[in-house]
Amino acid sequence: MPGENSLKFVRGLLFVGLSMLLAQISHAQDSPADEFLRFIRMEGERLRAADQPPKTAEEWQQRKVVIRQKLADAFGGFPTEKCALEPRLLGTLQRDGYRVEKLVFQTLPGIWMTALAYVPAQAGPRPAILCVHGHWKGAKQDPVVQSRCIGAAKHGFFVLAVDAFGAGERATGKALGEYHGEMSGATLFPSGKTLSGVQLYENMRAVDYIQSRPEVDPTKIGVTGASGGGNQTMYAGAYDERFGAAVPVCSVGNYQAYLGAACCMCEVVPGAMRFAEERDILGLVAPRGLMVVNVTKDGNQFSIREARKSLVGAQAVFDVLGKPDQIYHSTFRWHHDYHQPIREAMYGFMTQQLKGEGDGSPIAEIPFQTEEPEMLRCFPGETRPDDWVTLPQFAADRSREVLAGWKSPDDRAGWDGLSKLLADDLREKVFGGFPSPADVSEAAKQAAQPGPWTIRFAPESNINITIHHQPAEPASAKTAVLLNLDGAAAAQKSPVAESLRKAGWNLVTVDLRATGIYSVNGDKIGRAPDHNSAEWAMWIGRPLLGQWTYDVLRVLDVLGDKQPVVIGDGPAGLVALSVSALAGERTSGVVAVNTLASYVTEVPYQGQRLGTIAPGILHEVGDVAHLAAIGRAPRTVIMGGVNGAGQALDFLELTASFAIATQKARMTGESHRFSLLEWNDSAGLLKALE
Repeated sequence: MPGENSLKFVRGLLFVGLSMLLAQISHAQDSPADEFLRFIRMEGERLRAADQPPKTAEEWQQRKVVIRQKLADAFGGFPTEKCALEPRLLGTLQRDGYRVEKLVFQTLPGIWMTALAYVPAQAGPRPAILCVHGHWKGAKQDPVVQSRCIGAAKHGFFVLAVDAFGAGERATGKALGEYHGEMSGATLFPSGKTLSGVQLYENMRAVDYIQSRPEVDPTKIGVTGASGGGNQTMYAGAYDERFGAAVPVCSVGNYQAYLGAACCMCEVVPGAMRFAEERDILGLVAPRGLMVVNVTKDGNQFSIREARKSLVGAQAVFDVLGKPDQIYHSTFRWHHDYHQPIREAMYGFMTQQLKGEGDGSPIAEIPFQTEEPEMLRCFPGETRPDDWVTLPQFAADRSREVLAGWKSPDDRAGWDGLSKLLADDLREKVFGGFPSPADVSEAAKQAAQPGPWTIRFAPESNINITIHHQPAEPASAKTAVLLNLDGAAAAQKSPVAESLRKAGWNLVTVDLRATGIYSVNGDKIGRAPDHNSAEWAMWIGRPLLGQWTYDVLRVLDVLGDKQPVVIGDGPAGLVALSVSALAGERTSGVVAVNTLASYVTEVPYQGQRLGTIAPGILHEVGDVAHLAAIGRAPRTVIMGGVNGAGQALDFLELTASFAIATQKARMTGESHRFSLLEWNDSAGLLKALE
């Protein structure tokens, strides 16, 4: 019937809208700690509300091109030229029916991947399987990972097991068991790179190595892994069409289900929900073979229920491509693992897809024994070379390369033009744009009243923040907005607040979204106090640094013509500097107190907020000093600073870090507008703000 599809589409939108409205009503009494997650989930639903399955193969092919390009961009792009692999064999273990080769090869210039090749005794060429590990302590050496490698080798597959960057033998230290997520993986974000993207590229280089082996049929390659390895499997199978079959295990759910879960940095694809859902990524595998494996006892984001939602969408792609039977869902009553029944299902599927034998049913495992993990190390004990490039060191090198292309203007007009351009890029490309503002006129009326007050208001739809005002005694026209990402209570207790009160300033403190009374329960993972909330923000393409900056801009709306000084204490200094870049003229000055002085670090971030590590900020805008240089506030004060390791900088180091901002101030004849102070120089701060 004409218009039937259009009617279904409209009904779908109405259903989503009604669901979101009911969610708002049902959660109206939620605690403040629930607000941010509810907001994020609603944003995720809104972003993908208009999705429809492809109706034809031609439509899917057009969509596929767009998704692949946006996925590559989100990953941070890939090198246009490949370096030589230069593989080196470091040792061999002869076993019954196969041998294990310990080897390394180069994936990027100076970056080496440790690997184990399981080579069947049978003559080749053989089909091959790339085995990527998840977050098991032993990485490629872990018995859970060994088992599927040995089992597949005994069934005649050449198997390559590799260590992901930052894990296994490629950790920051030389011992096994180090976690490559949270603030280690986060070191890649500022340069525009991502751990998920680096893993994908390195796994593509692993395929290059596999195809170089004489024992392998280069047209018959599969990939499999569990947990974080299953995530790698999904993206590798989706992006690299040399894989004829992919078996992601205990990893497939959907992006919406990530919102509310704690996942590794290696699973985060910044802004992915703006252009795709996980069903689209699975669809990229079509028409090649895909077997998704889920278990009954797993996290919600990897649950059978959530995986089915993605599989329905992916099935539509396989259908329009005429390969409906190439996608298969295998479920087990088990926990988050890659146990024998799953391995046997994988053997059967890979045998059908890569050998053209059987019907894909499970194939019984041939008995074997795993090795002690230490026996399989390419560099046993402490023997890894001292010049080995670690993940944070690689991130620092990429960051320096990006910053090397930053060109300073020659005059004031050049700086004015560049500052406006970079401010636009900060807002649109780094922060993902700003939403339509909610009406804050009622809050502004309350803020105009004298005396102490506390106001809760919505800076945008479906999210709240709270501002607190402590008036000076006697009355004063000087107002400071003091930001602390631990919340308003922490700000009020800080030494900076005490100095301001003694000097007769009105003090405004703020509980920004996902901070203070709005902090997310269980948010801290490792060194990242805001790990989960920061991840969720990245998924929707609006990093927390941008959301916090937007909140402060709305606070300025509420305060009206007061033109306060905006002071960011610790990591919040990056928020203050972002406010200056976007709307500094609405303040009487900005101050960053003991704030990160540079995103470039050769060690994992310490003492920082993951939410301030904005993806791509170095590439699109520049470092912290560049952010200070393009600020539009009448005065900018940097009081102290720390490096990525959280160590305080001495004044010479601080001066070197902010050289570009000092240079700009001198060139434009505005040296009085930019000040560098020792971190505890309260008297100097008050004088600079006079």
